[in-house]
Amino acid sequence: MASNRGVAYIERGKVEVQSIAFPELVTPSGKTAGHGVIVKVLTTNICGSDQHMVRGRTTAPRGLILGHEITGEVLEVGRDVETIKKGDLVSVPFNVACGRCRTCKEQNTGVCLNVNPARAGGAYGYVDMGGWIGGQAEYVMVPYADFNLLKFPDKAQAIEKIRDLTCLSDILPTGFHGAVTAGVGPGSTVYVAGGGPVGLAAAAAARLLGAAVVILGDLNPERLAHAKKVGFETVDVSLDTPLGEQIAAILGTPEVDCAIDAVGFEARGHGHSGSQIEAPATVLNSLMNITRPAGRIGIPGLYVTEDPGAHDKAAQQGALSVRFGLGWAKSHSFFTGQTPVMKYNRALMQAILWNRINIAEVVNVQVISLDDAPRGYSEFDQGAPKKFVIDPHNQLRKAA
Repeated sequence: MASNRGVAYIERGKVEVQSIAFPELVTPSGKTAGHGVIVKVLTTNICGSDQHMVRGRTTAPRGLILGHEITGEVLEVGRDVETIKKGDLVSVPFNVACGRCRTCKEQNTGVCLNVNPARAGGAYGYVDMGGWIGGQAEYVMVPYADFNLLKFPDKAQAIEKIRDLTCLSDILPTGFHGAVTAGVGPGSTVYVAGGGPVGLAAAAAARLLGAAVVILGDLNPERLAHAKKVGFETVDVSLDTPLGEQIAAILGTPEVDCAIDAVGFEARGHGHSGSQIEAPATVLNSLMNITRPAGRIGIPGLYVTEDPGAHDKAAQQGALSVRFGLGWAKSHSFFTGQTPVMKYNRALMQAILWNRINIAEVVNVQVISLDDAPRGYSEFDQGAPKKFVIDPHNQLRKAA
């Protein structure tokens, strides 16, 4: 039998590359998956959501194989697959979706009803998301292939653009979803909280959608410098100057039309002293302060139902001290939840192929080997302004 290796969560702060079983066309419940395919992984990315688990902020079990951002070549096709062929180069949405239930038919693939017995919604290599084995590996099984996979129309062109196309599995659609649900359109003024890869992707998406100005806020000077370098306005939330005043210095008014939370539940407070303290509701409350009346707030940042690493009992149960009354008084609209990647990935693929968005440059893609994954996790955890992309078979390096 062919060999396989993958990145496993070991304990808080530690991942390890291990030998793992070669994938089979079988679901986590043990049913035959004739609708699935085996994919030879071309690229697989490290995500901020993975970091939440590695930091010990979830109930992820030891030995969980990580990775939900997958691009690869189809190696084996199940007997029931009709439109995907061996040799196809494909993007794998991080959502595992059946394509048959009500929510999938309504394009809400982030909350598929049939791929997770615990609750709606499934994903590869993620705690409580259905037990699907992760794709930070050499090979992975993808179920419901006809429905889930996005086939690239030209393999040679795709390889040339692979550093951009690898972002289609999650961060670019997630950033785009945040911008769309925040109501970004031509002439909008936009504030994005968080300068990590999703925040940068949201900023790039807002620019693609025609925003007049995009302001990105973070407390990491390296991330702010990179955001400035790729063309965004920035504010430093570690300063004692209130966020609204910093925005007013740019726009002439302390409010924006649209706001996007790309931080999630591990947010820290604003101001010099506050930035040293975890305060999970800080971003949401600050966005309500600086979003105009009747404005919209997109929330692609991850929030969890259980956070064992939180500093207070309420947050451990996913309960936050959100100023909901302020949002109600300002008639804000809030949009949360996992991104339904398939709603956007085909159009975003075309935007990449036709040079309408330079997402690899914006998020600063850095290609590393599978064996370098632990280093990538460590550097990303320290706030490096990079998107680490794993090349499990060294195919990108060989092509370069």
